[in-house]
Amino acid sequence: MSDAPVFHIDPAAFWKDPYPALKQMRATAPLVFVPELGATLLTRRDDIFENEKKIEVFSSDQPDGLMTRLMGQNMMRKDGDAHAAERRAIFPTISPKTVRDVWKAQFERFTSDLLTELHPRGQANMVTDIAMRISGEALKCITGLTQIPWSEMDRVSQGMMDGIANYAGDPETEARCTDCTTAIDRYITERMPDLAAAPDHSLLSVQMQAGMSDAQIRANVKLAISGGQNEPRDVIGGAVWALLTHPDQLAMIRDGHATWMQAFEEYTRWMAPIGMSPRRIAQRHTLHGVTLEPDDKVFLMFGLGNRDETVFTRPDVFDITQDCGPAITFGAGPHFCAGAWASRCLIAEVALPMIFAQLPGLRLTGDTPFGGWAFRGPLKMPVAWDA
Repeated sequence: MSDAPVFHIDPAAFWKDPYPALKQMRATAPLVFVPELGATLLTRRDDIFENEKKIEVFSSDQPDGLMTRLMGQNMMRKDGDAHAAERRAIFPTISPKTVRDVWKAQFERFTSDLLTELHPRGQANMVTDIAMRISGEALKCITGLTQIPWSEMDRVSQGMMDGIANYAGDPETEARCTDCTTAIDRYITERMPDLAAAPDHSLLSVQMQAGMSDAQIRANVKLAISGGQNEPRDVIGGAVWALLTHPDQLAMIRDGHATWMQAFEEYTRWMAPIGMSPRRIAQRHTLHGVTLEPDDKVFLMFGLGNRDETVFTRPDVFDITQDCGPAITFGAGPHFCAGAWASRCLIAEVALPMIFAQLPGLRLTGDTPFGGWAFRGPLKMPVAWDA
């Protein structure tokens, strides 16, 4: 176990709002050991940015980790050549060109259809009725699992996300996760014959075309679902909330003095949808006087690094005019989020502008609680508009 200074948290309070404790961690030391998480946390943005690249020390290969055990060893849990080979194989699905030429038109079509359908109602829960559905429909396209409802995509994603963040070891949470991974395997098996006969740009199809093993294919589809449903859902809902609670910044976008992309980048810096990424220490290493031993568990705290006051001018404030360039929202090393281009397109180019354009007079009608620290977003968000 590392000899970093010990920092205790209240898990319930940390889940409700981790930022006060995170700020105290960074004020305490560049690395802290949190017994309640069983991990050493890196607290500074520049340390995370630099050390994420040192895969010989901070390894993503975690045979005993929750993700590997529950979902299979996907490319996110591999390093070096093994990771690079799988990343190259899936690139035809998530390249900027494919996002622009294939996925964007589909994103626009189902988003417009959804908002047209909802418009006469005049009210909704932004999280469950709009953001969740947009995210689910997008993921159906990208994964190739087009036969399942968007609601089922959200269910299996949430089940896996809960499972891989189940550091307390709750058996019911693990059982739900297993049920969801079993369902995904069934959906993959159903689609394989059709995609073998008529290949397309979907993740399932391009992996089959690349000749990847069945285990690789299934693990990477599960990875895409776990990372491609909750996070876009949380950012769509959260960014809408941030703009509605900061009307001056929404006005800047509408007046052409700022962009939807600026809102996206700043929101994901300020309220990181993925708060951390785990690593396994592969060899003895010393950092800032702290000795990390082989097999120690380390968390790269993206959400904490994105609020580092030595890097960002107003770290705890949502301000679309500040420089988000140093943000590590999508990671910083070889595991930089493969879905970054699709996420930016879906949210900044499609969802946000279309929501505000097609739901005139959009406004909050109740409280919007947030939850989570490893993955964070709004839990509900009642809104209304001029029908």
